[in-house]
Amino acid sequence: MTLLDHARAQERDDAAAKHQNDEKHGLLITKKDARAKPPCPPTKKLRSQAFILDQMRHSMKFFSPERAIDESGGYFHFFSEDGSVFDQDTKVLVTQARFIFSLSVAAEHLKDPKYLKAVEHGVSWLATAPLRNKDNGAYHWALKDGRPTSSKIFTYGLAQCLLAYAAALRAGCKMALPFLNETWETLEQHLFVERDGLYAEEASSDWNIDKYRSESGNLHMTEALIACYEATHDQKYLDRALLVADKICNKAAGQTQGLVWEHFDENWTPQLDFDNDNEALKIFRPWGFQPGHQVEWARFLLTIDRHCKALGQARWWLAPKARFLFDVAVEKAWDDEFGGLCYSIDLDGAVCNGDKIFWVQCESIGTAAMLATITKEDKYWQIYDKLWRYSWDKWVDHEHGSWLRRMSREHVPYFTEKTKLSLCVDPDFHMLGAYAGTITFMRDAGVA
Repeated sequence: MTLLDHARAQERDDAAAKHQNDEKHGLLITKKDARAKPPCPPTKKLRSQAFILDQMRHSMKFFSPERAIDESGGYFHFFSEDGSVFDQDTKVLVTQARFIFSLSVAAEHLKDPKYLKAVEHGVSWLATAPLRNKDNGAYHWALKDGRPTSSKIFTYGLAQCLLAYAAALRAGCKMALPFLNETWETLEQHLFVERDGLYAEEASSDWNIDKYRSESGNLHMTEALIACYEATHDQKYLDRALLVADKICNKAAGQTQGLVWEHFDENWTPQLDFDNDNEALKIFRPWGFQPGHQVEWARFLLTIDRHCKALGQARWWLAPKARFLFDVAVEKAWDDEFGGLCYSIDLDGAVCNGDKIFWVQCESIGTAAMLATITKEDKYWQIYDKLWRYSWDKWVDHEHGSWLRRMSREHVPYFTEKTKLSLCVDPDFHMLGAYAGTITFMRDAGVA
């Protein structure tokens, strides 16, 4: 079963036409003209903590505090390929929160005080500035020239805020603690549905809950809850992360062959014919099974498993389910002809959207390394190596830092900006999270 995404199809056609026109007029950068890429490091280096730390530095070379901080408040959100800011007036809740997360992970692992200072700057603005909706205790979704353009409330967005405050606290930003507690209580009061053990996904600005339910908001709630546990050592957060993961990865996924579907109704029945007509939410609500979300869930299940075992509270299903989700995603989504993991697969396991997106590749790299360290199976290291060599060639921006964002199946870029409204709102949040998981599991396993 497939669902034609007309907007994305048009986007692909436009990009292909532009590519052909540029090629015809000699405007494409050929291998002869392009700056030579450095060779991909040998296997031993790829599988080292030092290499992963270098990749963190590579990301933060682009999204550096010096470049990102808006002295008038928060961060700049929209950057061209070379790092220049092309929109100083638009601020997006998810981008602001994800910036705090990325800078917090950098502060933890790269040990430069400038990152913690930048985190404190971001936390203060997120918690008290115009993105806060003082009328309802939540946040506006986006601002233009300091004024809200949308005030609808999304669990996805609040999850990013909770994660930001937890990561900041974990990195040493003590001012984040009251906002972590406040965000937890807001979610608990308005969006957690006790009978389901899961979070509703969206509400109007007066807290009228929509019937739509999403795995994605619950995915990022799980991520945030793990971070809350790591920052506070309060077991209620780990218990809730475990509950949500169980409900999504076992109960809900049990309706769709064990894989995690994206869209549900208020009874958590899968909406298999879901069609998203909201352009601003397209990147958050695609159709089909998302291989990137399967491997992201796998990463969080492995992290929960690690914490449960440390407490003597091991759950037998966590690691096997993580392996299943990762194994199926990689098997079904890998593109044998052009390389890389495709964006979406349908109910029969066939690729229904062959686009390539950066975060799917880097999340898979991180989860492969984590599985390799806990299973001791070489096949996961082989997948890790293959993904790194592919990404090094196709995705890493060796000149400016960070990675490219989205390409067609044949690796024709749709846009060159590193962040772009409604198309990419990620200042390397996925990368920093995957890298941090990789380093933690390498360290546990004694991998230098």
